Amino acid sequence: MMKLLCGFTLLLAIAVAYYIYIPLPRTISEPWKLMVLDATFRGVVMMGDVAHSLGLSHRVHVINSAIVNFESLVPITNQEIQIEDILFDGVHVRVYQPPGQGGKLRRAVMFIHGGGWALGAPKLGSYDSLCRQMAADLDAVVVTVDYRMAPDVHFPVQYEECVQAAKHFLRPDVLTKYSVNPERVAVCGDSAGGNLAAAVAQRIGTDNTTTVKFKLQVLVYPVLQALDFNTASYQQNQNVPILYRRLMARFWLEYLGADLNLVHSLMINNHTAQDQSLMSLIRSKLDWTTLLPKRLIKHYKPVFPVTGSLSILKDIPALLDTRAAPLLAEDEVLRMAPRAYIMTSEHDVLRDDGMMYARRLELAGVSVTNEHYEDGFHGCVSFGFWPCYFSVGIRGVQNYIAWLAKHL
Repeated sequence: MMKLLCGFTLLLAIAVAYYIYIPLPRTISEPWKLMVLDATFRGVVMMGDVAHSLGLSHRVHVINSAIVNFESLVPITNQEIQIEDILFDGVHVRVYQPPGQGGKLRRAVMFIHGGGWALGAPKLGSYDSLCRQMAADLDAVVVTVDYRMAPDVHFPVQYEECVQAAKHFLRPDVLTKYSVNPERVAVCGDSAGGNLAAAVAQRIGTDNTTTVKFKLQVLVYPVLQALDFNTASYQQNQNVPILYRRLMARFWLEYLGADLNLVHSLMINNHTAQDQSLMSLIRSKLDWTTLLPKRLIKHYKPVFPVTGSLSILKDIPALLDTRAAPLLAEDEVLRMAPRAYIMTSEHDVLRDDGMMYARRLELAGVSVTNEHYEDGFHGCVSFGFWPCYFSVGIRGVQNYIAWLAKHL
């Protein structure tokens, strides 16, 4: 009996190790911890897929429910920060304020959470901890936007709600209500939130009806285009957790309300093949062979089929919409954007999105700080808090808050 139990335990241990282990780059931060984190997330995604295939619930709702339940376990930090859940022009937001205003005007940060426009709990867990830390360390008013997400809504709803909240917050009377200095307001976001933050910054920068503008934009490993899923970083990191190339393509299709069966077509760039006439005027805006430094290009080559699926860009016009893909904005729009801090991670499929945007902003005359983490991976900032405490995430949070403290 004991031998049977030992044998079963050994087989179970081998099976668990086989499931958890994936080959990772040598330079990535704390690889074994990342493997466990990724195995957990993959398990939740599989549960979502099973529930979806059985017609029990949408896969995204299952994944988000698991995320909310987990984030609810995270202890609340900086409890002295005062919070207010309120509507800004019909959009749900949470306002964080340090105690003891003392009659002085404060700086402010509008934060937009990531999660592929579909996942995330901005008022719980790591995002709540991050906003509380920004409010405490910067002595700032922090507003986090609780925009509605896919699959309940699709583009451009997420974008428009963030614009509505931003325009409301930037109204002089609202800034006065929260004792905010109108010359010291920043917009910030991570991943899909970085996408929304960049798009909102472009909109506010060119909006003549908004008298108060953002002074700064902070984009943490932002996703900025869906026309090339074979940039150098997509090729290099397509199987690096936690954001695999296939998952990013799914997020895009879900966000744009498109057919998820097109995932493979997007992954091989069938939608941007050489016979796509719609691409002729915009290829230079995401030409990573000229926008990236050679050290990042390495041995990778562009992947654009000679012929592709002519219908994809026509059926999903939002792929070419700068509100969804800020990297495609014209130079005159970029020139109106605020000074930028862009964080990128070496082991992230979205590395080149951020790098290309940084370069395009620089070419348009915008001051850019590009903080690159050689040991970073996608999502690492969110995992700089309990219970993960990834060292690269802790450094990332500290460094971008320090940059805000200096420049805002």
